This record gives sequence, C-alpha cells and structure tokens, in this order.
Amino acid sequence: MAEEYIAGRHPVLEAFRSGRAVHKVWIAEQSQKNTMHPIVEEAKNAGAVVQFADRRKLDQLVPGIQHQGVVAQAAAHEYVDLEDIVAEAKRKNEMPFLCLLDEIEDPHNLGSILRTADCTGVHGVVIPKRRSVGLTATVSKTSAGAVEYVPVARVTNLAQTIDRLKEWGIWIAGADAEAEQDVYGLDLSLPLALVIGNENKGISRLIKEKCDFLVKLPMQGRINSLNASVAAGVLMYEVVRQRKNNG
Repeated sequence: MAEEYIAGRHPVLEAFRSGRAVHKVWIAEQSQKNTMHPIVEEAKNAGAVVQFADRRKLDQLVPGIQHQGVVAQAAAHEYVDLEDIVAEAKRKNEMPFLCLLDEIEDPHNLGSILRTADCTGVHGVVIPKRRSVGLTATVSKTSAGAVEYVPVARVTNLAQTIDRLKEWGIWIAGADAEAEQDVYGLDLSLPLALVIGNENKGISRLIKEKCDFLVKLPMQGRINSLNASVAAGVLMYEVVRQRKNNG
C-alpha cells in the first residue's frame, strides 16, 4: 500500500482522529512534551510506532515544510468517486455543494480551499488528474487537517464531469473576473458546483463554456485580482449565506 508523510501538529492529530491508518510518528527530541502529549496518546491508542529523533531527521523526511517537530507516516490518501460526493449530500438531505478546481497548481491554495470547504459544508472537491496538484504533505499541512474530512475526487476529464453533474440537476457556476454578473446579484441557493480556475490563467475556455453562469467578485482597489483560495473562500461563504437566508 502506498504511504505518505503528514507534517505538523494539527494535520497529524486530525489524521489519527479521522481514523486514517497512521503507522509511525517521528517527534523531534527538543519538542515540548506538553504540546506533543495528545499526539503520543493518539499514537498509543492506534498502535502506531513513536520515535524521538533529531529535528534534522524530520527536516529530511519533509523538506521545505514547517513540521512543528512532528511527522507521521500514513496510508496514502484515497480519492473518492464523484458519485460518492453527490450521494453524501443526498444522505444528509442537503442540496449538493461541490467545488471544482480547474488546474490549481499551488499546494498552499489547494490546502486553503480544502480548509474553507470543510468550514462551509462543501460536500466534496473535484480536481483533474493532469496539470493539477494532488493531496501532498504541503496540502495537508496548509489545510490544518481538513484534508482528512473533505472528500476529494480526481477525474480524468473535468468537462465530462461537468456534463454528469448537470445530468444530476447540479448547476455550474464559474468564477471569472470578466463575468458580467457580480456574485451578490445571483441566486446561489441551488444545487451548485463552483468552478475555481488556475492561479494565472483562470478557468480554461472549454470549462468556461460549460458553465451555466459566470460570477465575479466586485473589485474596488488597484490590484484587480484575488488569490485563488481567497476568491474561493469568499464565494463559498456567499453560497452559505444565501442558503441560510433562503432555508
């Protein structure tokens, strides 16, 4: 079975609490015992091996990642099927709410989007297999453990995925700075998949044409764009606000 590393106190704790198979935990020898105690307890309960090691060993395991003195080795993330996401919404008796990411390449953006998706009740996130970041250790760290709770589907063809969602009665809204409508003038309290585009190019032409409508955020400053994860967060919370008001 494929394995991967998880770095940071919150991500490692949430991996244990979500029931993910964690096999081994490395804790930096210089770490404060009280901050690591909950992780040691979770590891003990799960039967995972705990090893105290020099901080440089942890640096080598997850180069370039702020691990806060703890790294875990766990079973690799399992992606879900698109049908599972929609079925989960149905099981909860909720209108489907998905987030489709069109070639998001920065793991920090994906991690932040997953974190907000968890907070806003998004049923699942969909990413393409090509030209897109997957569920890496950096994504896990940036998501603060949300990666353990938000289902992620990895699809071969995003355009065909949109067609399937439409067949299931889900509307497709694309975030586009050139859109005519601003988000506050549109009804988003419906079964919805929100499309967020690439950090530099935005949504690709084909995907844009597949959207039922395009939305933009009003801009008043001199820098006429938002970071992809920030824009996604504002839009997700607008969906939450409208559903709350209309529900």
